[in-house]
Amino acid sequence: MKTRHGSIHPHPTGDAEPAAIDRRRMLGCLAGGFGSVGLAAMLGESAAADSAAAKLGLPHHEPRAKRVIFLFMNGGPSQVDTFDPKPGLVRWEGKRLPVLDQNTNKLLGKPRPLGNAFPTPWKFAKHGASGMDVSELFPNVARRADDLCLIRSMCCDSFFHAQGTLEMMTGSGLFLRPSMGSWLTYGLGTENRNLPGFVVLGNTMGNVDATKVFSSAFLPAEFQGTRLASLKEPIPNLKSSLDQGEQRAQLDVMQQLNARHIERRGETSALNARIESFELAYRMQTIASEAFDLSHETAATQNLYGLNESTTNDYGQQCLLARRLVERGVRCVVVNHRDWDQHSNLLSGHEKNARSVDRPIAGLLTDLKQRGLLEDTLVIWGGEFGRTPNTQGKNGRDHNTAAFSMWLAGGGVKAGHIHGETDEFGAYTVAGRTHVHDLHATILHLMGLDHERLTYRYGGRDYRLTDVFGSVVKEILV
Repeated sequence: MKTRHGSIHPHPTGDAEPAAIDRRRMLGCLAGGFGSVGLAAMLGESAAADSAAAKLGLPHHEPRAKRVIFLFMNGGPSQVDTFDPKPGLVRWEGKRLPVLDQNTNKLLGKPRPLGNAFPTPWKFAKHGASGMDVSELFPNVARRADDLCLIRSMCCDSFFHAQGTLEMMTGSGLFLRPSMGSWLTYGLGTENRNLPGFVVLGNTMGNVDATKVFSSAFLPAEFQGTRLASLKEPIPNLKSSLDQGEQRAQLDVMQQLNARHIERRGETSALNARIESFELAYRMQTIASEAFDLSHETAATQNLYGLNESTTNDYGQQCLLARRLVERGVRCVVVNHRDWDQHSNLLSGHEKNARSVDRPIAGLLTDLKQRGLLEDTLVIWGGEFGRTPNTQGKNGRDHNTAAFSMWLAGGGVKAGHIHGETDEFGAYTVAGRTHVHDLHATILHLMGLDHERLTYRYGGRDYRLTDVFGSVVKEILV
């Protein structure tokens, strides 16, 4: 029986009596199975080197980008305090804004009162030849303004963090779907068989289930994200106490047992994923250790990312590691930063967050450009939604799904360009509306993929990252 993804071999059937399995064979099969399960759990299911490209005729067209780095600001940065200045809010300070109250209440099904107009406490200035307005929260990123393609007209459907993060990463805030990184590695694979194709650095907010957000869902298990929460030991137990020859011998015996199992029982994607995880783990022992070792970088490079300061060291290490990974052929890297959810204490919260990420992000853009990598690396910055121009409580902002800002850089997007606009308060999109589905369609397009043709059949229908929605935002393409 043939499927679009290969052959399905049925279990042996018929009247013939099944071959007897003696104790030694049974224990051998069990040992092989337990070993595979243990390694798969240790690695978090390594991303496969093989892809659907040869089977589905991918890429669909000439790509502008080969790899993606998503700088995810979990919690929702405020657009009116970062990249979308609204000086008109000053005139409304202390007054009730005629926007958002009804929408917020409808979304929640109950009142969630918003306060009066809340002008930004930070100054904006124009930067670069493009004259892009950037808040003083991001002085270093502002110097890279002419590399940014700013979208001020983003919107989404999911009001709460868990659903909003799921929507931003998978296209659906309600159902478990494959993550964008999983779709990319499924379609394009990795350029380096010795490293996972989809890597996630850092942790999301506590109420966000990262196992769902970076899952491969119904795609084969090997395409889910490999999550590295700790940079001190990115992949536990990667180094072995055995020498390479002994490891290879043990692995060969294990593969023989697995091959015998497949011959008797038929091929399964789960077993194949586990077999590949063994091989990938073996190859990663030298390649991954080198890739994760930031000490190989010069003092000047480490300083560029802010590794010499306690405030920027953590996110700086993650950004530098992201560059090292994409440089070595990893297809998609998500670099998480939390927590931008300032329902109160906006001033201290956003300032602390911006200080920790501003220099590393600017360093990443500078480093990629100097190395000639920015041209075919797509960098994305943003959160799951934005914030209200009204106060929540005394000094915070509530969630806003109707308008927020994100920016892209490199990988075939227009540099120094601003797309879309919001109303005078930054509450609603009034031009260039860009839904998360449109963002995903555009990302896939830049990677050489048609979002309507990159599908996977599951449960009797063809699924895709953008479901039945989305259009490529052609206005931001070079």
